[in-house]
Amino acid sequence: MIEYRYLGNSGLKITELTYGNWLTHGSQVENDQARACVNAALDVGISSFDTADVYANTAAETVLGEALKGERRESLEIFTKVYWPTGPGGPNDTGLSRKHIIESINGSLRRLQTDYVDLYQAHRYDHETPLEETMLAFADIVRQGKALYIGVSEWTAEQIRAGAALAKELRVPFISNQPQYSMLWRVIEDAVVPASEEAGLSQIVWSPVAQGVLTGKYLPGAPAPAGSRGTDEKGGKGMIARFLDDQELLARVQGLKPIAEELDLTMAQLAIAWVLQNRNVAAAIIGASRPEQVIDNAKASGVSIPAEVMARIDEVLGDKVARDPALTAETSPATRRA
Repeated sequence: MIEYRYLGNSGLKITELTYGNWLTHGSQVENDQARACVNAALDVGISSFDTADVYANTAAETVLGEALKGERRESLEIFTKVYWPTGPGGPNDTGLSRKHIIESINGSLRRLQTDYVDLYQAHRYDHETPLEETMLAFADIVRQGKALYIGVSEWTAEQIRAGAALAKELRVPFISNQPQYSMLWRVIEDAVVPASEEAGLSQIVWSPVAQGVLTGKYLPGAPAPAGSRGTDEKGGKGMIARFLDDQELLARVQGLKPIAEELDLTMAQLAIAWVLQNRNVAAAIIGASRPEQVIDNAKASGVSIPAEVMARIDEVLGDKVARDPALTAETSPATRRA
């Protein structure tokens, strides 16, 4: 069964593997298959589910709401996010203005078929809206009981500190950050993680398997396997391109196979277990297009990787690891229309 961890300095426990439906529900995967994946997650003990209003332009929330209908609400932890454009993309259909936040939480609750979400997250930092306006809107949503806790995604260390200061002033439970993090993408380690620890936040990390690269299925010099994310024209191919274009990186990843075998893990399990070794990580988000993937990935829960093996992983990957903290800022558009 999946183990639980506290989220930030709160009393909320979430499953250290969280099921996410980015790039799958409402787009890549048919609804019946999506429901099968959610059921598989529930069967292995996952109770935490992550989505966002922008995924498949709100369709992913609808699919998740249908898949969870009939489950005991108190036994679930449901997360969603706000920032990116939704609907027809009008001038107020994006960002972190009070108008967009209030309208977005109401739409998310309707689609998810619930009275509240456990965690409501700012999907990026909004450079065009005063932070005070954003945090006050979040505070009002918490006080209305529409969200129990608030968090952010891909905020820089400075942004997290500023948000935490306002949250403390407004007495709002600000407890999480959701960044990209994997063996290959460690840009949060030097600045974001220390700032989060100071502020009482922990990480819910996405793409722990580097969009599938760390499964080892992408071989240097070979075309991406048919049906993989590397061939998906709906969005997956663009996200993974930076890894697939680096043949040396792909060769280094193949060097992880003996390590996974020694630990009796698949390469995907090794990658997920690796991010969970970071004490500031509360959960790794896993996605799936087939129920078997959920069942397989669940075996990464509770795995302890010895320090000497962690060091060997570093040796194998070498200088192919991205570490520059400045890369976090590049994920947030300077303007909402970017």
